[in-house]
Amino acid sequence: MSNTSLFLRTLLSNPRMVGAMLPSGAMLADLITNEVDPSDGPVLELGPGTGVFTEALLARGVHQKDLTLVEFASDFAGMLRVRFPEAHVLCANAARLGAHNLPEDVLFGCAISGLPLLNMSPKAVVAILTGVLSRLREGGALYQFTYGVRCPVSYRLLDRFGFKATLHGQVLRNFPPARVYKIIRRRPPRLSVAPR
Repeated sequence: MSNTSLFLRTLLSNPRMVGAMLPSGAMLADLITNEVDPSDGPVLELGPGTGVFTEALLARGVHQKDLTLVEFASDFAGMLRVRFPEAHVLCANAARLGAHNLPEDVLFGCAISGLPLLNMSPKAVVAILTGVLSRLREGGALYQFTYGVRCPVSYRLLDRFGFKATLHGQVLRNFPPARVYKIIRRRPPRLSVAPR
């Protein structure tokens, strides 16, 4: 089955999980990966889907063995294992990173996310951000794209949990147009209580 056929089948069966009408384009893949430096360490990718961002990471010099791909859809995860046999592919929920077999004692240089955060509950979004940012080395960032007109994480949640998001760039010629945000941990969270 082709990447496009698998993408469309998954979209039709669970549109909220995919969160897009088409796989991400090359310009978006270039933007979301343009600050990745292979010398910064291994890379964590969330929701790689058909592997468009994964291919861009490889083009930037990241080795497959330095990639950990976390994909919830088992069909996509199976395809990723075939396409990127040296990568560490986990069929797992990104909101429960601590419960899965991430490489122990590994701090990632950065994380790239294709997750449809706008389709998720605030509790799941905070769990993803907290899990990812706790596994990044100092100075590491999460790059998150959205088709929305603002950051897919509300500024209230960002502030409450000590995160900071800045617009990294936008691709107007993507369909639909997309923005990429760079999210870092600014300080310890104000409260340890989960969002409502």
